Amino acid sequence: MMSSSRSSLAFWLRLALVAFIFAALEIYGRLYADPAFMSPPSGILRAFVERILPEPKIIEALFLCVLQIAAAYGLSILFGTLTGLLVGATSFSRSAFFPIVLLLFAIPQVSLLPLVILFFGLGPAAKIAFGFSHGVFPIIMNVVAGMRDVKELHLRAARSMGASRSETIRHVILPHAVPSLFTGLRLGMTMTLLGVILAELYVSTGGVGYYTRLFAENYNPAPLFALIGCLAVIAILFNELVRLAEKRLTPGLGRPAALPKLVKE
Repeated sequence: MMSSSRSSLAFWLRLALVAFIFAALEIYGRLYADPAFMSPPSGILRAFVERILPEPKIIEALFLCVLQIAAAYGLSILFGTLTGLLVGATSFSRSAFFPIVLLLFAIPQVSLLPLVILFFGLGPAAKIAFGFSHGVFPIIMNVVAGMRDVKELHLRAARSMGASRSETIRHVILPHAVPSLFTGLRLGMTMTLLGVILAELYVSTGGVGYYTRLFAENYNPAPLFALIGCLAVIAILFNELVRLAEKRLTPGLGRPAALPKLVKE
């Protein structure tokens, strides 16, 4: 009962904070802001209804952006998880390959954009590749961290019960790595979105980045912020999907309860 009341209080506090921020922006946008640089939330909403929704090319660009983010994110999950499992499988593989991952992750990704354009051109492939290069490394690093942080006591218990190396990875290491994996998925989602949007800004000739530049260069902040709000909603929806998957898969995982299954009869 206490937990339910605290959750309800937290919800209403969040709602009040959001309402306060929107009210403050509305007052500032109407009374003090330069209309060439800022629009109040009511003006942004009106621009969304009058300028964004009726324009089929903008809706098509948003839909294409969602597909590109989904493709880049899917590739990041696939390659990031597999690479993380291979790198984090043993202490030898971690010491041999993890420094290379850290070195590649330390390279500013935006400096690689000319190379991405050179290899993939100006089409959707460049945006997907650039989003992938942003999203894959947080997933790799968190998978490796999750496998590295398995308690030695659980590993010794599995070996004492006669578990093979593959059984230890399946029943002990992987369940412990699941929470870290989902942390990486959340970070990877944010970075993938960032990579796709950055590529949109530089290489797009008719996508979201093109319309963003168009509205900004014409000092038209209302549709610009409306478009940015659409991107924010897309990011929230993708993160919510990751959260639902985490909620569905995480309970019961990462516990040593699976160890008795390893006992050899």
